[in-house]
Amino acid sequence: MSGDYKEHKLIRFFAYAHLPEGLQKISKPFHSLAKGMDALLPDCEEKDVAMRKLLEAKDCAVRANIPEPKK
Repeated sequence: MSGDYKEHKLIRFFAYAHLPEGLQKISKPFHSLAKGMDALLPDCEEKDVAMRKLLEAKDCAVRANIPEPKK
């Protein structure tokens, strides 16, 4: 990484500290992967797409672990 590194604009959406503990366990690996991808990939449109799709996957995984409301 060079001295002019700027964090990707979507990284903030990978935060997980605000989630309940069970959902943090689901979300944390996505945060780690996003940070790694941000550091390794060059800034380009494909990186933007990769980050967006990873965010979509993280959101789906978190939602899959939210219990259904009781009726």
